[in-house]
Amino acid sequence: MSIGAPKDISQGRRFFQEPRHPRHRLYEALRAYFLDSRPPKEVARAFGYSVGYFHLLCHHFRRDPNPVFFVSPRPGPRSQPKKSAARNLIIRLRKQNYSVYEISRTLKERDRPLSPTAVREVLREEGFAPLPRRLDEERPDYPRPTVEPVADVREFSLAPRTFATRCGGLFLFVPDLVRLDLAQLASRAHFPGSKMIPAAEAWRACLALKLWSVERKSHIMALVADEGLALFAGLNAIPKKSYLSEYSSRIDTTQITRLLAGWHEQLDGPPRQQLVPGKSFNLDFHSVPYYGEDPVVERHYVSARSRSQPSILVFLAQDADGHAFCYSNADLRKGEEANEVLQFVKFWKQVRGEYPRELVFDSRLTTYAKLVRLDDLSISFITLRRRSPRLLREIMLLPRSAWRVIELDVPARKYRTPRVYEQTVRLQGRNFRQFFVEDLGHDKPTILLTNQRQVSAKQLVTRYAQRMLIENALSDAVRFFHLDALSSTVGLKVDFDMALLVIASGLYRLLAQRMRGYSDAQARKIFLDLIDMPANVQITDKQVQVNFHRRAHLPILLDSGLMKQPTPVPWWNRLSLRLTSQ
Repeated sequence: MSIGAPKDISQGRRFFQEPRHPRHRLYEALRAYFLDSRPPKEVARAFGYSVGYFHLLCHHFRRDPNPVFFVSPRPGPRSQPKKSAARNLIIRLRKQNYSVYEISRTLKERDRPLSPTAVREVLREEGFAPLPRRLDEERPDYPRPTVEPVADVREFSLAPRTFATRCGGLFLFVPDLVRLDLAQLASRAHFPGSKMIPAAEAWRACLALKLWSVERKSHIMALVADEGLALFAGLNAIPKKSYLSEYSSRIDTTQITRLLAGWHEQLDGPPRQQLVPGKSFNLDFHSVPYYGEDPVVERHYVSARSRSQPSILVFLAQDADGHAFCYSNADLRKGEEANEVLQFVKFWKQVRGEYPRELVFDSRLTTYAKLVRLDDLSISFITLRRRSPRLLREIMLLPRSAWRVIELDVPARKYRTPRVYEQTVRLQGRNFRQFFVEDLGHDKPTILLTNQRQVSAKQLVTRYAQRMLIENALSDAVRFFHLDALSSTVGLKVDFDMALLVIASGLYRLLAQRMRGYSDAQARKIFLDLIDMPANVQITDKQVQVNFHRRAHLPILLDSGLMKQPTPVPWWNRLSLRLTSQ
């Protein structure tokens, strides 16, 4: 127990009179009682014990055959058996110019494991100096990291060959990429490119990361040697992490908006009706946590942690029927949240030529003034009101006869018969319908606000209950598309990743609608069952054949129709893609 040094006489006296360590305090108290014969009440008061507890300590002391107050230090080992047993071999290997890491590896192979630090200590004791830095040719022969080729479209080859790929499932997306002509999105959005990696190839490489659920750009290094991933992007090799991390730094807000607009323009005909019918939208905010320290990053509420912390605020819109994300914006600052719903309305008007028909969101998304603006544009909305003390008091005072019971047309829902009370409220000079809803599965009443005057209460409550679909989609985006892994102090970098998420989630939904039984499945389930599948790729003069290995869910792919028709791929010089199975 350290009390500092040097000490004067008063400090030394205080050390014994006011002991700080529990065992030292017990020793001094028992010594004062048994040796100095001081009364137990006086001893207990002096050393901070109650009288009853001090009598108990004395009782235990008298019956303890070996009381311990002072711990004697145990001597440490006099020798180091592992080092001593390997010392001669370490010296012999060093004389052969082995480094500490090579010596440690050799000792492990001879069942005498010793860490490089321990080897370095032995060599220092024996007087060996560190080895000078050597060339690779001077080092002993052992497996070293391979140097992968630099991504360059000019080196891209479709010469006949056969290879195995871990990313065989990625080729299931190629028919939709060709059918929707997504290769033109990069040129329409004016994305940056170079002679080595043009814009279209860079765009496909970034999209491949999202489709393959790569959590961070640095994790692409585990796949740089995969020829299948490079073939999907139309390159000789997939770009490395430095290029992929830097690429989003060259893209601005206008280009991202063009990318999303081009995505919706390509979704024409049946794909549009399947993926984004555009009848109703679920809107929400999501905070992407940032775990560093930067004064530029603002604090937002992170629901997963139930607290406010530095994060990037993201706005997302999801089509209620197609269950696919259709809009995102991560370039938001505090004070701009309330206006984002109008920005989405403006975007949709530019893309589709009409305003959204219905918007569903919660109470924190916008303000009453913006609700009036939506009503002026004849856009229907359903939202929540915050449960203020005044509104809760009003609900409590309502007589039971004022409520009426409705039955929701949602068979799988547990709470299907809520009680509803309807009234008209005036907010910002405009009349809206307001509903108090109880027995909906929440501890407190739900307060709905809408401008839809001809729709029944049953339809409105049912529609808002279905808004939970966006919560499920956000959960899937966090788990599979790694939404919360987009850590950056620059909102625009996160904004580009969010635009990729919109397109990747749309491609997953299009693929799911082809697969029997997977139309409502989340992207994570689709990836595990159907996409995460190795394959053998054979390139010939006329086609690229992707032969999938046998898997339990392979019959679902066979039944989807994707393997019946070859698909000419523009970025493969019009070679056809043929999907087969073993």
